[in-house]
Amino acid sequence: MHLRQSNLKKLIQRELDVLIIGGGINGAVSAAALSRKGAKVGLIDAGDFAGKTSSNSSNLAWGGIKYLENHEYLLVNKLCKSRNHLMRSYPSTVQEIRFLTTLQRGFRFPAWFVFIGTLVYWFMGRFFTKAPTFLTSKQIKASEPAINIANAQGGFEYSDAYLHDNDARFVFNFLRTAMDNNAYVANYVLATNCVRQGSSWLVEAKDNITGKTFTIRSKAIINACGPYVDELNHKVQQTTQHQHVFSKGIHLIVNKLTKVDKVLAFFASDGRLFFVIPMGQKTCIGTTDEKVDEPDCTVTSADREFILNNVNVLLDLDTPLTAEDIISERCGVRPLAVKDSNGNPDWVALSRKHAIDTNTDDKYLSIFGGKLTDCLNVGEEICEIIENLGIALPHRSSIWYGESDNKVKAEFEHRADLMDLDTLTPAYSSEKLSTRLWRRYDMHALQILDEIQRDPSQAEQLLENAEYIRAELHYAAKREMITKLEDFLRRRSKIEMVLRKQDIVNTKGIKEACEILFAEQADAKLKEYCDSQ
Repeated sequence: MHLRQSNLKKLIQRELDVLIIGGGINGAVSAAALSRKGAKVGLIDAGDFAGKTSSNSSNLAWGGIKYLENHEYLLVNKLCKSRNHLMRSYPSTVQEIRFLTTLQRGFRFPAWFVFIGTLVYWFMGRFFTKAPTFLTSKQIKASEPAINIANAQGGFEYSDAYLHDNDARFVFNFLRTAMDNNAYVANYVLATNCVRQGSSWLVEAKDNITGKTFTIRSKAIINACGPYVDELNHKVQQTTQHQHVFSKGIHLIVNKLTKVDKVLAFFASDGRLFFVIPMGQKTCIGTTDEKVDEPDCTVTSADREFILNNVNVLLDLDTPLTAEDIISERCGVRPLAVKDSNGNPDWVALSRKHAIDTNTDDKYLSIFGGKLTDCLNVGEEICEIIENLGIALPHRSSIWYGESDNKVKAEFEHRADLMDLDTLTPAYSSEKLSTRLWRRYDMHALQILDEIQRDPSQAEQLLENAEYIRAELHYAAKREMITKLEDFLRRRSKIEMVLRKQDIVNTKGIKEACEILFAEQADAKLKEYCDSQ
């Protein structure tokens, strides 16, 4: 809480070069890139960071194989290149995973033809991943017995990438990088109005926690509000070439359904892509792809029925899944950038490519669309535009992304080995403790080792079945701007995705976790979480 209060004071006291409104993936990479290159940057979000679209994805960083069907070869080529760059830059986080795809009889293309598409995809991906392989129905069943091959014509395996942790954690780490480079970042701050005055913007803002209002002064504004970009533009009377249309997507989390840690890919009953995605000891199933008119949406009984019906047909389960098997749900909209002013684009042909509209006179940027795979390009493009607006970036050539170099990692691993850290890994954990800490915290994981050496109890699992040790809670309290308990349980971690809320509330250690995160406000924050839906 001290970090947030400190940043709020700095936002009020100092004129910024750039104020970013919105803390999803587009805003996060903009803040990380600009701050590293020397701009005075601020970022605010009306809720928590990655609170909407950026915390409701499928956790995949893929090159867009499905866009081949619409002949968007340049886009696929660009996304494959971006995916490879992301994998090289974050080898502990963005990792290769195999997609085991089953095609049903009667599908619009024969399996051999679609397999040729995977070879083209592999070629466009510069052979960076393992080669695709064609599979008969019997080979599919041998690889993964859970797949129902009664109506299968065959299939194939190919590779793409996924986030080993959750998407919101990946987004926050860009914001943590920005703060390390002196950006002033605060969650739960709403921009109520923006007025151009001379050569600056005056942004009226409201602290959604305390209700206090204040003004932020900045030379330029980046509207990175994700699905709410159009809403803010309308409020501040900014006209843009692009607008958003929305595709609703949901996922359901259940106990692990499969033997192999591969993404099982199908086409659902209505022809849309359908995934069964490994998530440690859990499985994520979905998604829907439904056009909606508003960015705010919820999971309906029809959504659940659609996913459960499809998974029960596509998998050969001992017991069909029902709503009682659902541990948690993810629901959000994909904001899709369109130029069509009449609001009737070709829905099927829409892709997730991003667009940046710039009002040069007002120094106001709007970021539309986009996907996590292409996030590093967004950061670089934003820097180029900001520099062209006359705002100096004194460290223009600085690299703002990527894991620390191997020397830092080797030092962490050496110290962890000397401490016998991995012997403390719980039996139910899906990976070694040292692996997990490095992926989550990079070079800051050394601070966690310091705390464990100072006090061995810091290495104890605090929350049962949650794969979090006490030292991580202390680190989060100091450096991760946990304002509400949900911020930690749902976005800085994925605890709320893999445990039912009632189980979390009753978990041994939850009260101590609240005391570490919120000190004297612990009881109030726990009650706030229990009372929320």
